[in-house]
Amino acid sequence: MSFPYKHVLLIGATSGIGYGMAERLARSGVEVTAVGRRKDRLDAFVAEHGSDVASAAPFDIGDLGKIDGNISASTVSSSTQAKAGVQGYYGVSSPESIDLAKFNNEMTIDYTSLVALTFAFLPHLKAKAEGGSASIICTGTHLAIIPAAVLPAYSASKAALNVFTLCLGERLGAAGSAVRIHDYIDPEVGRKMCMPLENFTQEAFAGLVTGDDHIIIGGSGAEGDVS
Repeated sequence: MSFPYKHVLLIGATSGIGYGMAERLARSGVEVTAVGRRKDRLDAFVAEHGSDVASAAPFDIGDLGKIDGNISASTVSSSTQAKAGVQGYYGVSSPESIDLAKFNNEMTIDYTSLVALTFAFLPHLKAKAEGGSASIICTGTHLAIIPAAVLPAYSASKAALNVFTLCLGERLGAAGSAVRIHDYIDPEVGRKMCMPLENFTQEAFAGLVTGDDHIIIGGSGAEGDVS
């Protein structure tokens, strides 16, 4: 089986999982439009893979007011993948220590901006799906199910994103739309004692090739905790 999408617009492609997936897709001959805030890293990605496979679009997804103005039929690929996020540690039992502006910004980046991008892309993806394949791919985490007490905003945003993608997929299916909704449920990746980035990208890529809607990668907790 081959990868189902010829062109992927990948949001959050300048670091971490987003960068790893952009690299994996480009190496497989999939056309990638990399989106992120770091223009230098975007330029390096295009230079490495060549303009026949790679292109770039510098953009800060936290600027919600500019999302609609930056989305047009010409910028939309056959698949839009969102992997952008920030993590902040909060001692919620000590409210005097909480930077609420930082907390709210984290919710905006990790959840609200992805909802706004989905609504902006969806009309164009529906049109593409009429003559071929089109999808939205969201990256979740096991923390949406088993939250980390020190990462309340990140865990909550991913739980909300999981619910949103489930609702979106159900309603699109009920409406007869051919737009597919895929989501990764991933573990901690790329850090010491966590899943290596290369392993993650291999499993994620394989899940998309086989057409899975929900791609659960790795696990949470020690082996044998769940029977």
